[in-house]
Amino acid sequence: MGKDQLQGALDLLILKTLQRGPMHGYGIAQRIQQISEDALRVEEGSLYPALHRIEQQGWIAAEWRATESRRRAKYYRLMPAGRKQLAREEVNWDRVSSAVAKILRYA
Repeated sequence: MGKDQLQGALDLLILKTLQRGPMHGYGIAQRIQQISEDALRVEEGSLYPALHRIEQQGWIAAEWRATESRRRAKYYRLMPAGRKQLAREEVNWDRVSSAVAKILRYA
């Protein structure tokens, strides 16, 4: 997989996680790790550049809010353009993962 495909996979995970509602960066990383049963860990060095990149695309929006522990954190929410992109990314992921599964099965 090339760098673009890895970025696309991270974008997909972030957009899918935000489909449930607004979250701060740490919460996004924790949710991905929790759902994947610790198989996937998103490091800050990958997460925050991805959040910035997809915010620039208009797929998500961010605002500063207080967390449950009264700290200030940037919360991200999915925008309508992000919902459309999520649908496209899910179709693409299904296509790519199906192709990889065929190669693993038949090669």
